[in-house]
Amino acid sequence: MTDPRESGFKDVTPLAEARERLLAAVRPHDRTEVVPLSTAAGRTVAEPITARRAVPHYDRAAMDGFAVRAADTFGAGDRSPAVLRVAGHAEDGDEVAPDATVRVHTGSELPAGADAVVMIEQTDVVAGDVEIFDAVAEGENVAPAGEDVADGRTLFEPGHQLRPSDVGLLKSTGVDQVECYRAPTVGVVPTGEELVQADPEPGEIIETNGLTVAQYVQRWGGVPEYRDVVTDDEHALRAAIQRDLTKDVIVTTGGSSVGERDLLPGVVDELGEVLVHGIGVKPGHPAGFGVVEETPVIMLPGYPVACIVNAVQLLRPALKAAGHMPCAPHPRTEAVLERKIPSEPGVRTFARVELDRGDGEDGDGDPPTATPTRASGAGVLSSVALADGWVAVPEESEGIPEGERVAVQDWEWYP
Repeated sequence: MTDPRESGFKDVTPLAEARERLLAAVRPHDRTEVVPLSTAAGRTVAEPITARRAVPHYDRAAMDGFAVRAADTFGAGDRSPAVLRVAGHAEDGDEVAPDATVRVHTGSELPAGADAVVMIEQTDVVAGDVEIFDAVAEGENVAPAGEDVADGRTLFEPGHQLRPSDVGLLKSTGVDQVECYRAPTVGVVPTGEELVQADPEPGEIIETNGLTVAQYVQRWGGVPEYRDVVTDDEHALRAAIQRDLTKDVIVTTGGSSVGERDLLPGVVDELGEVLVHGIGVKPGHPAGFGVVEETPVIMLPGYPVACIVNAVQLLRPALKAAGHMPCAPHPRTEAVLERKIPSEPGVRTFARVELDRGDGEDGDGDPPTATPTRASGAGVLSSVALADGWVAVPEESEGIPEGERVAVQDWEWYP
């Protein structure tokens, strides 16, 4: 790898290409565990799940009314109703004999002998008999066993992320536990000799990047190991990387640029191979990644905003891939830009914005407006914390003028 500390970032890799190369380096793990339905929502299915019983598991009435033999209603009409004897209620286990009927409610098991249900609206009870004013066909107003789910039907394939409604469906089919992929593990390594955890002296900075990234990892379905700060020393950095090679992914914060103390790219390249260093994204072009003993190592910049941008764009999809989890796109809100967003060709700019929904809160008035919180400043963490989302300016654009409609991405949304 050419040392960018000597030449700077003369070339950067487009974000889409960088992400593609990163995902090609991720090896999805094969660890699974069996979990009860009570904790299955949000987990990723590892083995096909099939229904253990039909839903419904019996023929049932689809309407309130009377269970009948369809042949006994043949020719019934308003002027010449069929008259059948009321033989009881389905809940009492009464059966339907020829020329007789049994009262049923929606969801009642269809009584033995019956093959159809007459809606209550088409009947009139007179002195122990029921007059039926509309003929029914066999199977009419009956929900047969397995109408919703057939016994043995495959419900979910590996890779499906279970939703709460899926869990309810599984329970209804007799499934009480599922085999899921274990959550991917991530070693989170903050670096920088200036970082402290509390009470900073002049020249010292509170460590926030590692904590923030660890929280994102947990939110995105991973298990973070938030490490102590590692100083800018090659031996210490080497040991920190080697310590976490048992993780599915290693992510570092800081030390990824081209300064004298930015040692991480060289350490990663010495232990393995740096695949990308320098990405066409703003803020955060000093980001990069490599592979050490088949473990991806993602190097995030030290500036907080740049760190978050690249965590969302690189770490999130890598984490999802490692854990067999779908990487759903972030929700977007269409808005009108209140102020111009500048950008430079060849770089994808992520501009933080605040949304003012105004009268458009309920979708009846004007569309929301989006105001940039700050056009630049990769170290201004408040510009992210106080933003409602960001606007991605594509590489081929020199910016977005005021008044344009833009898509505001809610990067804080999860999963």
